[in-house]
Amino acid sequence: MKQLFAFGSLALLLFACQAPSEKQSTTTDTAATAAPTETPAERGKYLVEIMGCGDCHTPKIMTERGPAPDPARLLSGHPAGEQLPPFPDPKSAYSGAWALFSPGLTAGVGPWGINYAANLTPDESGLGNWTIDQFRRAFTQGKSKGLENGRPLLPPMPWQNYVNIKDEDLQAIFTYLKSIPPVKNLVPAPTPPTK
Repeated sequence: MKQLFAFGSLALLLFACQAPSEKQSTTTDTAATAAPTETPAERGKYLVEIMGCGDCHTPKIMTERGPAPDPARLLSGHPAGEQLPPFPDPKSAYSGAWALFSPGLTAGVGPWGINYAANLTPDESGLGNWTIDQFRRAFTQGKSKGLENGRPLLPPMPWQNYVNIKDEDLQAIFTYLKSIPPVKNLVPAPTPPTK
């Protein structure tokens, strides 16, 4: 009888430990609803930062530790007046043997020619007049300026990685980009490779 009582007590104790109490459930539900929600612009900023958009689209300033993002020109693309340094043997670069980048990482040279990172700020020289549909087309279809008949976006823009982006994330990125300070910077057009 003592063994049966001990076994029953043990079973009851195990059951009580595994069953969630109403108090625990309410506390968890309250904590979940009390969590701060992020705005679309905050979500967009987070996505732009973790996706590394500024790696190419933000001009750099040279420091003792190498190039660092220039906060005054955040996401403004390749500086319009910046001349690229000469590179040896352009035919070698255009052949695909090399891919070269400018010191600020805002311009690239390869088999596609020379390309320049776009201005993503809300200035008219950037995304100022763009619609969400244009942005979606550029981002997920690789169309320059988001135009249906636009030329393809050039490397290293990894638009192929974004074809399945959730629409709410794409809209959050667009909302964030429209909220940052505008920077007037008309980025040069790409240069085709010389033969």
